[in-house]
Amino acid sequence: MNDSFLFQLYNAFPLLIHYLPGSHRVFFKNIAKQFEFIKEKIKEHQESLDFSNPRDFIDYFLIKMEKEKQNKQSEFTMDNLIITIWDVFSAGTETTSTTLTYGLLMLLKYPEVAAKVQEEIHRVVGRHRSPCMQDRSHMPYTDAVVHEIQRYIDLAPNSLPHAVTQDIKFREYFIPKGTTILTSLTSVLHDDKEFPNPDCFDPGHFLDESGNFKKSDYFVPFSAGKRTCIGEGLARMELFLLLTNILQHFTLKPLVDPKDIDTTPVVNGLGSAPPFFKLCFVPV
Repeated sequence: MNDSFLFQLYNAFPLLIHYLPGSHRVFFKNIAKQFEFIKEKIKEHQESLDFSNPRDFIDYFLIKMEKEKQNKQSEFTMDNLIITIWDVFSAGTETTSTTLTYGLLMLLKYPEVAAKVQEEIHRVVGRHRSPCMQDRSHMPYTDAVVHEIQRYIDLAPNSLPHAVTQDIKFREYFIPKGTTILTSLTSVLHDDKEFPNPDCFDPGHFLDESGNFKKSDYFVPFSAGKRTCIGEGLARMELFLLLTNILQHFTLKPLVDPKDIDTTPVVNGLGSAPPFFKLCFVPV
């Protein structure tokens, strides 16, 4: 717990955080710049919008805004468009990069897994073109490794806080409107009935007896329910493409014996973060 004078002052008078000096001022300034960039892009989309030929998420959102402009209860507002775009890039960038970093650490720890992924990449994709999403269905082991990385590292143990929008009865519990809900994703991702030896890194958790990829309803790193991560599809594509492109061209070499690599997260609260490590990328 931080017991500094400024920390206690901000806790007692939170409005002061916008007026007193500190590193948080740079943080707020950077966010403001990001918002201005997003507003500029939205304006560009508005000026060239073709209702019969939407190009991307912003176009679809703007069209929905226009259709629901008479609905005062609509969630399709300019403020929600801005914050949703910011969420996708800010949250998605950090979580994807952390997952990829942690994934590289796991492959250093288990070089036999990395070698099998490389073998599958070179057999299915070859070395003269880049992997694409169409390759994933033909690469069950690689797909299983990506899933196991996300399951094992448990990036967001309790997801993000959500609030109940109305009074609701769930099983034998009554949950009043406004109650904050935290979902324990760890209890699902590390369920020992679904994943034998859940504390062990094992791509076999997502493979059947024939070596085919096996889906699991217990794979919930992006949270659960209707408010699951909006960027799930994008993140899953990024992780597959980035990891396969790296291993297509490089062999990962640790600077210490793999047995001595510690994969225990250095942060394990709202999110998990891997410990600092070094590696070499050796061209294939």
